[in-house]
Amino acid sequence: MSVLHFEYKMEINYEEYISRCFFTIKCIPREDARQHLLGIELSVLPETEYSMGEDSFGNRQIYGSETEPHNQFLFQSIGDVEIIQTDYEEISDETAGIFRIPHGKCIPGSRLSEYYQSHDFSKCKSPYEICMAWMHKLHRDFSYVPGATQFHTGAEEAWGMGRGVCQDYAHIYVTLLRMAGIPARYVCGMIIGEGASHAWAEALCGDKWVAFDPTNDCLVSDQHIKIGHGRDAADCAINRGLIWNNGVQLQKIAVLVEKREKDG
Repeated sequence: MSVLHFEYKMEINYEEYISRCFFTIKCIPREDARQHLLGIELSVLPETEYSMGEDSFGNRQIYGSETEPHNQFLFQSIGDVEIIQTDYEEISDETAGIFRIPHGKCIPGSRLSEYYQSHDFSKCKSPYEICMAWMHKLHRDFSYVPGATQFHTGAEEAWGMGRGVCQDYAHIYVTLLRMAGIPARYVCGMIIGEGASHAWAEALCGDKWVAFDPTNDCLVSDQHIKIGHGRDAADCAINRGLIWNNGVQLQKIAVLVEKREKDG
């Protein structure tokens, strides 16, 4: 077991003052078989009341509104997570079926379909072996290039470009696994050394969800902190909001994850 300390800081600056905004922020690590939240401190500026809850996927979130004029919005989440290094994340439940269906940014087009059909993994003896084979294959065939894609880029478009970031690796990987009949879900989280949020995927292998990181061509380890999961990135986007203003906004994200010595 190990303990990871994390700091997630978001700063949004508005070109013009806004009269009000509504926000939903999903930046509270989940509790599952692999990780346990030891403690967390949240702060929002301008100071305002907010509520806590869960979305339909069980992702923890805070939500609220700010009705005073402001030209900057700050959010900070700081805490510690104990990593219990198991070989799975969760036991499957009745919701697994929704992760079999193409959705949103994980819908294959002609190019991804051709890529899928050009490979034969019939010698794989289990869903786990298929997941491992596709992870290795995708890591070799796709290039990591920061700034090559945007948040709205889907798996088919990214694959056509041949390059992207962790979000694109995860979207493409999830799409391929679903084409193979394996339920798969997109995961948003943090990882040591990234400096920003990270993305990977979980696949249903037998009756357990196992986590794969196709960007780094590895199983999720004690360097990863899971925040949330969904059908694609939109389901577990860390920041969602609605503002009243026509000006340009600039968002800055800073993420720190580091190992911490466990007390005792």
